[in-house]
Amino acid sequence: MALSPDPSTKIYPVETCAVVVVTYNSAHVIEALLDSIPAALGPIEGHVVVVDNGSTDGTLAVLEQRSDCTVVRSTNVGYSGGINRAVAAAPLTDSILVLNPDVRLAAGAVPPLLAALGPDVGIAVPRILSDAGTLEFSLRREPTLLRALGLTRTGIAALSEYVTEPEAYDVQHPVDWALGAVLLISRACHDKVGGWDESYFLYSEETDFCLKARDLGLSTVYVPASTAVHIGGQSGRNDRTHAMQIVNRVRLFGRRRGLLAAWPYLGLTVLSEFSWLLRGHQQSRHAIAALLLPSRRPAELGCSDHVIPR
Repeated sequence: MALSPDPSTKIYPVETCAVVVVTYNSAHVIEALLDSIPAALGPIEGHVVVVDNGSTDGTLAVLEQRSDCTVVRSTNVGYSGGINRAVAAAPLTDSILVLNPDVRLAAGAVPPLLAALGPDVGIAVPRILSDAGTLEFSLRREPTLLRALGLTRTGIAALSEYVTEPEAYDVQHPVDWALGAVLLISRACHDKVGGWDESYFLYSEETDFCLKARDLGLSTVYVPASTAVHIGGQSGRNDRTHAMQIVNRVRLFGRRRGLLAAWPYLGLTVLSEFSWLLRGHQQSRHAIAALLLPSRRPAELGCSDHVIPR
C-alpha cells in the first residue's frame, strides 16, 4: 500500500516495519526476543522500539547494552499506553509488529504476515507454539453471553471463546481476534482504528483493537506459515491482574453491546469465576469482589463509579 508523501515526515519504502515491544520487569526474556527479530524479518527493514513501563528488575540496564533498538523510558502507563508511545517514537512505516517480550520469532516469520495484509485485511497473526513446541490455542471468537460461562472444555463453538479445533490451525483464514503476543498491523488499519485504547490498561486491549478493526471492514487473518514461540507465565499474574482481566472482559462487552446486555454478562461472568473458585482457583475470589464491588477494582482501570465498568 502506498503512503502519501509528507515533507515533514520521513517515509520509508513499503517493505519496512516498525517493531514495537512493551517491557515491564522483562530482563530475563527481552534479549532472546530481540535476538530473534533480524532473522524473522528477513528482507524487511525493521525499526525496533522498546517502551519500558517502569521496570525495577534491570530491564533498562539490559536494553542499554544493545544498539539494535530505540528505548523509551516510561512510567507504567499500561500495555496499550506503551504500544501507543512506541508507535509514536517509531519511523512511519507501512506496518507495525506488536510483540510481547516473552515471545521468540521463528526465522522468516514476518514476510508471510506482511503478505497477508491487504485492502480488507488489517491484522495478521502467526501460529503460536509453547516453549515445549506444542500448539497454543491462540485464536479466539467474539465474546457473547453464552461464552461468558467459560465452558471452553465442552469444545462447542457457541460456548467457547477459544478456538480449540486443531484443524483450524492448519489453514490461513479470518478470525474474530487472536492472542496479542504477536500482531502485525497495517499502518492503514492502525490509523483507522485510532491506536490502542489505553483505558483497558492491561487485558482485552487486543480484543478491542481486532474487533474495532473488523467493524471498520478490516479483518484479522491467521497465517500458519508464520511461527512464534510464546514462553508464557512471564507476565507476573497475580490477584490484581486477574481481577483486571475479568473486569475488562465485562467492560469490553458492555461497551460493544450496551448496558442492557452488560448486566447478564456480568452475572454470567460471576458464575464462571465462582465455578473456578470451587475448583481451587483462589484468584477468582478477587475477581468476583472486583466485579460486584466497584471500589475493589484496580485503580488503573478508572472504572470504580458504576457496577457495570464503563
